[in-house]
Amino acid sequence: MAQVPDSLDIPTNHASDQSLDRDCTTLSRHVLQQLHSFSADAQDLSALMNRIGLAGKLIARRLSRAGLMEGVLGITGEVNVQGETVKKMDVYANEVFISVFKQSGLVCRLASEEMEKPYYIPENCPIGRYTLLYDPIDGSSNTDTNLSLGSIFSIRQQEGNDLDGEATDLLSHGRKQLAAGYILYGPSTMLVYTLGQGVHSFTLDPSLGEFILSEENIQMPAHGAIYSVNEGNFWQWEEPFREYIRYVHRTEGYAARYSGAMVSDIHRILLQGGVFLYPGTVAKPEGKLRLLYESAPLAFLIEQAGGRATTGKTEILDFVATKLHQRTPLIIGSKDDVAKVESFIKQGS
Repeated sequence: MAQVPDSLDIPTNHASDQSLDRDCTTLSRHVLQQLHSFSADAQDLSALMNRIGLAGKLIARRLSRAGLMEGVLGITGEVNVQGETVKKMDVYANEVFISVFKQSGLVCRLASEEMEKPYYIPENCPIGRYTLLYDPIDGSSNTDTNLSLGSIFSIRQQEGNDLDGEATDLLSHGRKQLAAGYILYGPSTMLVYTLGQGVHSFTLDPSLGEFILSEENIQMPAHGAIYSVNEGNFWQWEEPFREYIRYVHRTEGYAARYSGAMVSDIHRILLQGGVFLYPGTVAKPEGKLRLLYESAPLAFLIEQAGGRATTGKTEILDFVATKLHQRTPLIIGSKDDVAKVESFIKQGS
């Protein structure tokens, strides 16, 4: 009589299992895994990130059909609070974020570089103690030429009751951010985020309609060959920045890459190393980039990946805003490359 084995050896396909597990690692699931919790706070952050992902999907869909639809490309003829010409996609993307978070029940306020003051959602405020700060479309000058664009976001906890509607609790250092990241609209749509526990990237799978995990715990190189800066402003900078550019011009191994969309340039530096520069000018030493919507969220993310971000004098995450639309110069990227730029600033001073 044949003996029955104690256990059956059932062949398994480990590669298939790993692929399926990756496909199941959606953005909202990953947040819960990062927080090692299913608590109410963890569920809130998971839901918030899911909403940011939804906004990204809606904007990506609009951009993918931009050349085929009326009212997508071009300018509105208006000027925003920053004194910049408003693109139609700026308006659409800003409205998308508002509409998405109106339904969340979690966010009391939204602050955007496109709006002079925060947008309040009164029905959310009794329970929603979070604020979303965002740049709805970064690099909007690329919209009409079918080049890469991005969105930048930051989540903060509301402090106090903000009875005067001035949101002064947001005028604090960037280390109070709960989460930050960006969405890159390129050949594929990617979402990169941090909760202060590493940097993780997701790619939108159109067939599933979900952001699926691409890479966990991204660490950027300590040094990279890329420097990314608008050299058209060369003669408007202070001398230390001009000296740094002269240095990279005469030093073998450097490569200039500048797209006009900061998210695209930062994403390249995150993966390959290097430095992104947006200095102030002699006429406007405060710089152009907004601290709360651009510099601080990206600094939070880059530091989590092992890099640094500074104004040249102060670490970006230690810089305290005095107004909602505070501007800052920005030097951000690999530690060694940021330090090299700083060495020219120190010599100049």
